[in-house]
Amino acid sequence: MPEFPDRHEQIRLAHAEFIRQVAQTCGRPEQHQTFEALLTQAEQQGWSALVASIRRIAGGERDRTLFAGLDEEDQIIADAILRGLQDPSSLPDPAQRQDPTLAAPGLAHMIHAAGTGHPEALMLIGNMAEQMSSVGGPMARLAAIIRPLINGERDAQQLTRGMDSQGRQLVLDLLDELSRLEGPSPS
Repeated sequence: MPEFPDRHEQIRLAHAEFIRQVAQTCGRPEQHQTFEALLTQAEQQGWSALVASIRRIAGGERDRTLFAGLDEEDQIIADAILRGLQDPSSLPDPAQRQDPTLAAPGLAHMIHAAGTGHPEALMLIGNMAEQMSSVGGPMARLAAIIRPLINGERDAQQLTRGMDSQGRQLVLDLLDELSRLEGPSPS
């Protein structure tokens, strides 16, 4: 079975670009406009509580009360930003999430868990799909098939309609992994 990042690492990788940009612009006067634009965009996506914590981080706070009122995903993001400010080498690499050997197994496990009734997995993959959709292009097309996959759709031709070759391959890898997770179908 291939190795894939644990759930916390998946969240860090899914938000790697945001985490990196916030950590690199936070507290730097010459980057103030970029920092504010990042926070405004995050607020527009419904991350008000996370933005409030990030503003506290930018103001110099470093204690664990920063996490009060944040859901698990937001806590992981805020923690990654804090760690990145202290040690920039700890920041997640946005390029790593593009590795299809990580994407297919990780997505498959979340889709499988969501499809079998795990509310945390459903919430996490829903958030990921929402972000993928907002990116547009191939990512939006992939986001569009998340719900059908959770609901049990496994027709590769139907799922890959309109995708480029890289998207098709990711879906095929995802279907292979889901097949392994689900086991043989009853006869």
